[in-house]
Amino acid sequence: MIGVLKEADAGMKVADLCRKHGISDATFYNWRSRYGGMDVSEARRLRQLEEENQRLKRLVADQALDIQVLKDVLGKSEFARAAPGSRAAGDGAARLFGAPGVRARWPESPDVPTASAT
Repeated sequence: MIGVLKEADAGMKVADLCRKHGISDATFYNWRSRYGGMDVSEARRLRQLEEENQRLKRLVADQALDIQVLKDVLGKSEFARAAPGSRAAGDGAARLFGAPGVRARWPESPDVPTASAT
């Protein structure tokens, strides 16, 4: 890129340059507006910074998506709606099984038979 721009600065016609390097006029002018006046090391550094910026943007987007999914999951669970320190999970289970006003009772030890153990 920088070499092509330097050739143009040296006086070569843009149409001839584009034909020689197999690029369109629009590409040349985009390069000129973006990299005009830079040397090779500056253009390389700019490209590295742009790549790092894209990588960081993807990372932030992934984290934002993870956070939103966690918020959605927690917002739909019984535990998220329970008051802090309360044991309202039993109330949710009773509501699921159609026993209003009755708290569900969970087995307290593995020795208590459950429906699946019979």
